[in-house]
Parts: sequence; C-alpha cells; structure tokens
Amino acid sequence: MADILLVHGSCHGAWCWRDTIPALTALGHTARAIDMPSHGDDPTPIAEVTLESCTRSVVDALNKDTVVVAHSWGGFPATLAADIAPDRIRHLIYLCAYIPRDGLSLVDMRKLAPRQPILKAINRAEDGQSYTVFPEHAKEVFYADCPPGTVAYAQAHITPQATLPQTTPARLGTGHTTIPRSYIRCAFDNAIPTEFQEEMARALPATNRHLLATSHSPFFANPTSLATLIHDILNTPS
Repeated sequence: MADILLVHGSCHGAWCWRDTIPALTALGHTARAIDMPSHGDDPTPIAEVTLESCTRSVVDALNKDTVVVAHSWGGFPATLAADIAPDRIRHLIYLCAYIPRDGLSLVDMRKLAPRQPILKAINRAEDGQSYTVFPEHAKEVFYADCPPGTVAYAQAHITPQATLPQTTPARLGTGHTTIPRSYIRCAFDNAIPTEFQEEMARALPATNRHLLATSHSPFFANPTSLATLIHDILNTPS
C-alpha cells in the first residue's frame, strides 16, 4: 500500500482532508496532510508566503516513495516539488487541480479558462496581499453537493490565501515529467470549470484521466469514492 500526502488548495488546510484520510486508511494506505505556509496551524505571516515556500513545504513532507494528491491551487507547489525531488514521488495525482505551464502564474492560468465562476466568491483584502471567501457564495462555488454542516465547518477553518504565490510565474524543469501523473476531473465544479480541467488533463495520457461526479470539494462530497479512485489509480499500471 502507499504513503499518500494530501496537499490542500486555496484558503484551506490539512483540515479539509478530515474525511478522506480515514477512507484511505480503510483501504490500507497511510494518508497524511500538510498545512502550507499561513494555513491551518502554520504560523507564517501572509506577507512572507511565497511560491517557493509553498513548494518547499511539499518537498519537506515527502518520504522515499510518496504519492502526492494535490487539490486545486495545490497543483502548482506539488508540480514544482516533483521537479525538485522526482525520486521521492511515486505518483502525482491532480484533483481538479491546476497543472502549471512554464512562465505562467496561477492567476494567468485561471484567466485561460472560458469561464470565471470562482470570482464571485473571492473577497480580496484591501492591501492586496491576500483574499478569502465570501460566506454567501461558499456553498455554491466550493461545497454545492457536500453534506449538511460542511459549509459551517469550512468557514470555521478557512484562512486568508496569500496572493503572491499565485501571481508568481512557475519556472518548470523536467523532473515532474519523469513520474507517473494522473488527473481527477470533477464534473460539477463551480470553481475551476470542468471543461478547463479537461483541457489541462490532456497533457496526460488518456488512461490517466478520471472523472468524479462531484463539486470542487470531493474530499467532503464523496470521500469514499475519492479514496477508492485514488486506490484504483495506484493499482493500475501507468
């Protein structure tokens, strides 16, 4: 079985994998999650968060043969971590995540999508250093099909997302291209348009592209199906 590292997306933290970790454990895996800088229990000030520090947090959490599952914006630091330490990553799984392109930031990538459904939920700080989520749009954009209580739980844990890491262009090497990579697209995503996920996933072999019938937060909406799909991906020859 696998050592699985779960990497969260914007404004979230290790807490968002609350239901997925036991689902993966039930399938025999060792599953763990990290807080990237300034999220969850990490005390880093917003002004000090960089794309490099987010990447380093993923690299530092890698063991010898780790499966990395990266959600949403987490695809950026996870890919850059794979460039730095491909020998320590068994498989990189993008979960409705951005696959970075050389020279483009996350903001650049977002603007390539045909729709921008996430913008209504983004509450930018006056100093421009961060943003968080408008509570009135949280359910529609992020948790549309999640169980009762999810929105309240998330809103109690969401933290501001530093802007700088997401406006910094990715400078890619070749390390991430040397490891097995898969993509899980979410069919009813109201944050990253599912058709844009499909476009990004075309960078990977067709056999490595998968679909979940959930919103942007499958770790809450259907953690059992998510864990089963991850398990199946790892047990299918790449």
